[in-house]
Amino acid sequence: MTGLVGVIAYGLGTLIAFLFIATLLVVFIRDVTQKKHSVLRYYPVIGHLRYWMEQLGEYFRQYLFSNDREEMPFNRATRGWVYRLAKDEGGVIGFGSTNNSNEPGSILFVNAPYPVLEEDRLPTPPLAIGEGYCREPFLAKSVINISGMSFGAISEPAVRALSRGAAKAGCWMDTGEGGLSPFHLDGGCDVIMQIGTANYGIRNQDGLFSPERAREIAALPQVKAFEIKLSQGAKPGKGGVLPAAKVTEQIALIRGIPAHVDSISPNRHRDIANADQLLDHIARVRDITGKPVGVKTAVGGWQFVNELAEAINRRGLEYAPDFLAIDGGEGGSGAAPQALMDHMALPIMEALPRVVDALIESGLRDRIRVIAAGKLVTSARAAWALCAGADFVNSARGFMFSLGCIQALRCHLNTCPTGVTTHNKRLQRGLVVEEKYLRVANYALNMNREIDMIAHSCGCRHSRELRREHVRIVQSAGHSVALNILYPYPESSAKLREA
Repeated sequence: MTGLVGVIAYGLGTLIAFLFIATLLVVFIRDVTQKKHSVLRYYPVIGHLRYWMEQLGEYFRQYLFSNDREEMPFNRATRGWVYRLAKDEGGVIGFGSTNNSNEPGSILFVNAPYPVLEEDRLPTPPLAIGEGYCREPFLAKSVINISGMSFGAISEPAVRALSRGAAKAGCWMDTGEGGLSPFHLDGGCDVIMQIGTANYGIRNQDGLFSPERAREIAALPQVKAFEIKLSQGAKPGKGGVLPAAKVTEQIALIRGIPAHVDSISPNRHRDIANADQLLDHIARVRDITGKPVGVKTAVGGWQFVNELAEAINRRGLEYAPDFLAIDGGEGGSGAAPQALMDHMALPIMEALPRVVDALIESGLRDRIRVIAAGKLVTSARAAWALCAGADFVNSARGFMFSLGCIQALRCHLNTCPTGVTTHNKRLQRGLVVEEKYLRVANYALNMNREIDMIAHSCGCRHSRELRREHVRIVQSAGHSVALNILYPYPESSAKLREA
C-alpha cells in the first residue's frame, strides 16, 4: 500500500513538473515571438517580473519604503491622522512633529499670547443658506460636510454608512452627480441633491432637466438644497466617468440610463453656456423646488467669477447662487484622465482666496455662502480654508478614509479591497455599515472639535471668527508670510459706492 502511494505521488510530481516546464516553454515562445514589448523579447519569461513589480510597486512603497510624509496623493501621516479621528482615538502624538515646517506652502497658525479660556469659548454657530431668497432656506450646522460622491462611484454600504454617520454628526451629505438613491436617505441626514451635466436622477426620457422630478425630490424632507455642478477638481472640462462594470441594473435605474454601458456625462450642461444662462437655471430650479440652489465648480482663472458677479449685480441678488462650492484642482475621488487630474484648474490654496476676494469686491460676499474642497482632510487644512474666507468645508476622500479606505488606488476598477468603491458583494462584506457609520460620525465631530481648538489657540471664541491674519504660509526655509499680506482684503464695491 505504501509503495502504491509512493508511485502515485511520484507520478503526480512528474506531471506537475511537466506541466510547469510546458507552461514556461509556451510563455517563452510567446514572449520571443510577440512584437509589443521589447523587454519580453529580450528577456522572455523573467521579463514578466518587471511588469509585476511595476504593478505592485505602489503598494509596497505605501507600507515599506516611503516615509510618513512622502506619499501621494495622501501620505501616511495624513491618513493616520484621519484614521485616529475616525476611531475616536484622539489626535495626540509624541516626541515632536514629522511635518517639515520649512517646506514652501506649509500652514502655520498664529498662536495668541492669551488664548481663549474654556469658559469664554462659544459654540460655532450654524449658518443659513438661501435665507430671504427661497421658500425653504437651509440652516447648516456643521463646518465639515460630505462632498459629492455618487452611488455608483461608491458602493451601497458606503453610501448607507455615510448617510447614517452624517445624521449622527449633524452634517450634510452631497449626492454627487449620480442622483438621489434610497441609500442617501437611509440615515435621515441632510442631503444636497447635485445636478450634474447629464441630469442623472432628475431628467426626463430625453436626458433633459425634469421639473416634475425636481419637485418630487424637493418634497423629500431630507433634501435641503440643490447644487448645479459645472465641473469638479478631478477633471475640469470633462464629465463624470463610471465604467460599464460599475453600472449595475440598480444604478442604471436611478440614473435613468442603460445598464452595463459606460456612463459618461457631457463635459458641460447643454443649456448653460454663459453666466446669464447659469443664473436663469439657478432661478428656475429655485422657483420649482423652493430650496437653496448653488453651483459647484473648479476655477482656472478669474474671468468666470468676475463675469458671474457682474451678471448678478446687473440682474439682481435674487438671481445669485445661494452658495458656491469651489473645488481645487487637486480634488480626485472620481475617475479622471491623468492629464486633467495632474494639470487642470487651480489648487484650492490659490482658488479659494481669489474667489472670496471677487465676491467681496463685487459686494456679494454676504449674499453667497462659500464652500471649499480639495484635499482638506485634516483640521489644519480645514481651518486654513475658514481663514481664507470659506463658510464650510467639503471632504470626499477624508470620509472615504473614515470608511476604511487604504488608498489602494483601484477606485475605478471595481476591485476596491475595502468595499468602498466596488459593487462586488464579496468585497463589500468588509464594510460593515453598523460599525463604519460611527467612524464617519467620529471623523466629522472630531474635525469640528479640532478646528475649534485651533481657533481658540488663535484667540478666537469659535472657528467662524478665524481670519486671514490668523495663518501664515511658508514661502521658503525660515520665511513665512501672513495670508492677509499674500491676499489683502479688497474694498467692497458696495462700500465704495456708499462713500
